[in-house]
Amino acid sequence: MKQMLTFGRYCKRRFGQKVRKIPIALAGFTCPNIDGTVAKGGCIFCKNESFSPTLEHEPKVALKMNPNMQENPLLQTQLQQLHNQYKWQSDFHKNKFGIERYMIYFQSFTNTYAPFSTLQKLYTQALNLPNVVGMSIGTRTDSVNLELLDFLATLQETKRQEIWVEYGIQSVYDETLAFINRGHSTDGMEYWINETKKRGLKVCSHIIYGLPKESKEMMLHSLKTVLKWGSDGIKVHPLYVIEKTALAQMYHKGEYQPITLREYIDIIVESLKIISPNVVIHRVSAGVRNDTLLAPKWCFDKNIQMRSIREALKKAGIEY
Repeated sequence: MKQMLTFGRYCKRRFGQKVRKIPIALAGFTCPNIDGTVAKGGCIFCKNESFSPTLEHEPKVALKMNPNMQENPLLQTQLQQLHNQYKWQSDFHKNKFGIERYMIYFQSFTNTYAPFSTLQKLYTQALNLPNVVGMSIGTRTDSVNLELLDFLATLQETKRQEIWVEYGIQSVYDETLAFINRGHSTDGMEYWINETKKRGLKVCSHIIYGLPKESKEMMLHSLKTVLKWGSDGIKVHPLYVIEKTALAQMYHKGEYQPITLREYIDIIVESLKIISPNVVIHRVSAGVRNDTLLAPKWCFDKNIQMRSIREALKKAGIEY
């Protein structure tokens, strides 16, 4: 059996025990393809509240940050949110599962799209939280710079904690990126992955299967490309339709047909045949357990997905 290096297995090897990612969602963050910098409205599938349940616990804030702000009046609020969200989630995982080590995951929106001084304070504070062994930052390749990467490399060395930069690649086809309103092309993707890795930081590339007009061959090509670029980790999930998004409008008009569970399982099996056992697989499924999910309905329960995926992988001689 080919055993895949899941994130759980990686953490057991790296830290000697289970490590749980703690997702963090902070007021004031947005994306350059939401606020009009490179596009408006965000990706056609995006409704961040659905991806990040922690946002439901936070007050709505009208002010949104961008890297050019001279001051950030939200900083103290953000630092308090970071502390509060970490405490209640880490307490939950410790009490229910006995987990004692954690990795902070800045998940919602583009988590480098803010004034540099704000990022310095938030990232440093995150690594100062008790029992934290590292940090993972969700962002885009058009929203980082060398100054930020240098700071993260220094922070990692100083704190002796592990830092991952998670880039939302989604697809390596420019026509797809334009169609989903990503606001940028593939230009620079390989460069920023390489610059991140040069500094000793780890890179996880996110890709989505089931994007409009993409074939199985195109999806696998995106995977092969981000692997060729040197990604240390891979995160894959199916495209699902959330209410009140541009994709939902397409779905209601019959202009978009979601990927089926059978199709998704088949491509996951093919993907894991390609991925080296040395590449960390952060995720191969995703879902939304609330009534905002319109389709496909099989994305409502990740446990069903994973059972089906594991059964298919086992038949293919792969242990996940």
